[in-house]
Amino acid sequence: MLCACNSHAATPDNGSVAEPSREVIVGAQDTATYMPLLRERRVAVLANHTAMYDTERHIVDMMHAEGINIVGIFAPEHGFRGAVEAGAKIEDGIDSKTGIAILSLYNGNTQRPSDDVMRSFDVLVVDMQDVGLRFYTYYISMLRMIDACADFSRKVIILDRPNPNGHYVDGPILDMRYKSGVGALPIPVVHGLTMGEIATMAVGEGWIKPVNLTVVRCRNYDHTTHYILPIAPSPNLPTQHSIYLYPSTCLFEGTVLSMGRGTDAPFEIYGHPDMRGCDFSFTPQPNAGSKTPPHNGVKCYGYDLRDVANEDIWREGVNIEYLVDAYHNLNIGEKFFKPVFEKLIGVDYVRQMIIDGYSAAEIKARWSDDVERFKQQRRPYLLYQE
Repeated sequence: MLCACNSHAATPDNGSVAEPSREVIVGAQDTATYMPLLRERRVAVLANHTAMYDTERHIVDMMHAEGINIVGIFAPEHGFRGAVEAGAKIEDGIDSKTGIAILSLYNGNTQRPSDDVMRSFDVLVVDMQDVGLRFYTYYISMLRMIDACADFSRKVIILDRPNPNGHYVDGPILDMRYKSGVGALPIPVVHGLTMGEIATMAVGEGWIKPVNLTVVRCRNYDHTTHYILPIAPSPNLPTQHSIYLYPSTCLFEGTVLSMGRGTDAPFEIYGHPDMRGCDFSFTPQPNAGSKTPPHNGVKCYGYDLRDVANEDIWREGVNIEYLVDAYHNLNIGEKFFKPVFEKLIGVDYVRQMIIDGYSAAEIKARWSDDVERFKQQRRPYLLYQE
């Protein structure tokens, strides 16, 4: 689990000290704004385990206790209670605490509910903790549901939460030729938006259909806030430090390397059985976050990034140097990459530039102008100060 502190000076996992700030009040806690919109309405909820009203009660449990008529819960990747490994199918079921039906949006077949299900509710409440990456799938589930709600004239209420990577923007903008389940919008790898801002921008730019949308904003939050998540957002992002490294180390998912799945430090370490000149080693084994991790049971040699200071990660942004160094270390050419690499990085030129011998700095320079243009494009949709 992550540090439960999100308000005062906090000590992140690697020992660096975050700046003190006022207590952040998330959208779920602003009941005066949204609860009146739910009374006497049939309500559906798109949420997961991160949708906590307070330290003890989930938003669904609170609304259920308050007599809100919740007719269904939509579950994204990792499931409603957040315990399922990445990419695994989520089946329909019944929530054991409330008896409310759970409808999966991640079962391998359903990308949006049936027409009958859409007619069964009046308002959709969305509450999920995102981590601010284009390839993190919670926002994609949200956008698909918003499109469905637009088709059936259903109101959408987003209970916003801070973006832990919301203080910067970096990485290539998705070439829509590579649109997929891990990338849905023409935005950078690190987009710097909250879920409410993503939805607002997607509607404003015409990327999704117009909808009756209300965003219940966070209080005491802006895009300079280093927000410490109270709950791990998914099984393989167990620490705040892993969330900060994720924009860079997730790119190894598109290569032959291990990115630490099947260890106690996913996305904070990386390696391969054939890497040379590395003092650090690890052996992936099946665990709760990954039943079949890459290089399962095979000793991998590589690098441990757990001591990299948070400030260094923020300053560097998307760090392509890890990828470039690993490519040259293994020296296996095109075999280094998997087809999914372009879906993650979002463009075709990064793979080619690495193969052609360009440095990490030269590759980052290729997308720098695009990042600046995107910052200007997103500005009208920001709900919080930069």
